[in-house]
Amino acid sequence: MRITLVKKVLADGQDCRKCRDVMERLERGGHLGRIDRILVADERNPASAGWMVAQHYGVDTAPFFVVRHDDGREEVYTVFLAFLREVLQPPSPASSSTSHP
Repeated sequence: MRITLVKKVLADGQDCRKCRDVMERLERGGHLGRIDRILVADERNPASAGWMVAQHYGVDTAPFFVVRHDDGREEVYTVFLAFLREVLQPPSPASSSTSHP
């Protein structure tokens, strides 16, 4: 699985507030190492890689995540908590089928 994070940089060169928040949460949770690449949608450059990816997937909010699975499927997550729950912290099969004597 490959994970791409697309974040927005504002005209003043700063990351958008939501992007800063998500980056901090990824760092605090120890998940930043799971992100394979970070692309920037730079307000000063409409041809930046992040804008191209956003246009390709029809996404108009940042940050967002593109998850490419080993079987070639791609999923786009625009909600950080859903991405966290479904991709970074999925429930383990053992915990859902644990029986108590």
